[in-house]
Amino acid sequence: MTATEILFWFLSILALFSALMVLISKNPVHSVLWLIVVFFAISGHYILLNAQFLTIVNLIVYAGAIMVLFLFVIMLMNLNSNTEPQRNSLIKLAGVIGGCLLLTVMVSAVRSAGEVSNNRALMNEGDIGLIQNLGKILFTQYVVPFELSSVLFLSAMVGAVVIGKKE
Repeated sequence: MTATEILFWFLSILALFSALMVLISKNPVHSVLWLIVVFFAISGHYILLNAQFLTIVNLIVYAGAIMVLFLFVIMLMNLNSNTEPQRNSLIKLAGVIGGCLLLTVMVSAVRSAGEVSNNRALMNEGDIGLIQNLGKILFTQYVVPFELSSVLFLSAMVGAVVIGKKE
């Protein structure tokens, strides 16, 4: 086994264990923290796939901003066991059956998936996920939509500041 394969299996086991801990944890704050571990493991998989842009976006957007938002919402809601509704055993059984059916569909979809064709036009010597290639494409072929979206984001930020400003 090579070092890449060992790292892949370590990250896969870490992601699966952390995902199970998200579901098993009784404390909602612990569930959010385990979900952050899942996002880090997935980012490790992106690095193994040579997709640095997706790695950075996953870490900044999901593990950073979205999880902090979830954590603040959970902490502000002040959840405890008295406010949680009691779970019925019938609902638990329906959840287990639904999860097993979803797992069956996923396994059959993976088994029936054919071989992915090797498209040599997209594979530039293994550089497909590099930020440099993304930048070249954004600033050559897609420069007009890229600049229009930047103007849209700028106007949205100015609008948020104007709306949020106290008079």
